[in-house]
Parts: sequence; C-alpha cells; structure tokens
Amino acid sequence: MQDEIEFLSPPGAFKPTGTWCLGVRAGDFVFVSGMRGIDPATNALVAGDEARVRRAFLNMQMTVETAGGSLRDAVRLVVYVTDMNRHRPLVNKVQEELWGGAPYPPRTIVEVRRLNQDDIMEVEGTFFCPERNS
Repeated sequence: MQDEIEFLSPPGAFKPTGTWCLGVRAGDFVFVSGMRGIDPATNALVAGDEARVRRAFLNMQMTVETAGGSLRDAVRLVVYVTDMNRHRPLVNKVQEELWGGAPYPPRTIVEVRRLNQDDIMEVEGTFFCPERNS
C-alpha cells in the first residue's frame, strides 16, 4: 500500500510543523491536510483575517496543483473556524472568488475553540484528480 501513496510537498510551500505532510495522492484521490494562513516565504501566519483565510485556500491550491488538480476538483471540504459569525462570511467570500462561482463542493464548517498557533481558520479537502498516465 505504501508504494501506492505519493506524498506531496510542493516547491515553495510552507514547512509542516509536526509529524504530518501537506497532502497525499492515493490513486485518483488527493487528500490535503488542514491548511492555515501560513505564508510559505516566512512560515508565519499572515496578518489580517481575510488575508489569512485566502492564504489557507491558496496553500491548499498549491498542494493539489502539485498532483495535477485544481480547487474545482474538490469533492469535499471541511473548514474549522474559531468564530462562526465572524469568519464564515470570509470563508464564503474567499471561496466564491477562488472558485469563480458555483458549483461548489460539499462543505462542512465547524466552530472550534482553538486552532494551532491561535489561528482563526483551517481547511482540509479531498480532491478527485485522475492520474494523467492512466
């Protein structure tokens, strides 16, 4: 099974802070870890709530593009926010911009008490990205 999993580490991506990787390809599916608003150039959180939400989605985009996919290939998203009333509208706004309109993938958004580094949002996703040599 290990031989059938490709670990994704896009050039220019931020460095994981623990025992996890940014994503994996398993067959035609790409699983992207929880992405946060970390600037790949500094490995630090970006300033500003909307900028941080956008950066999290862009980090996800960078990872899935490494496997030949795009945000439009998402089949499921899970978003964690620390303040539903304040951050859900930002998630919706940024997602609308990056997707360019409907249709959107199924998404669950959950309010949590706290995220790593006291971040405000984290997003993880599953993508369908058929291998090009299949």
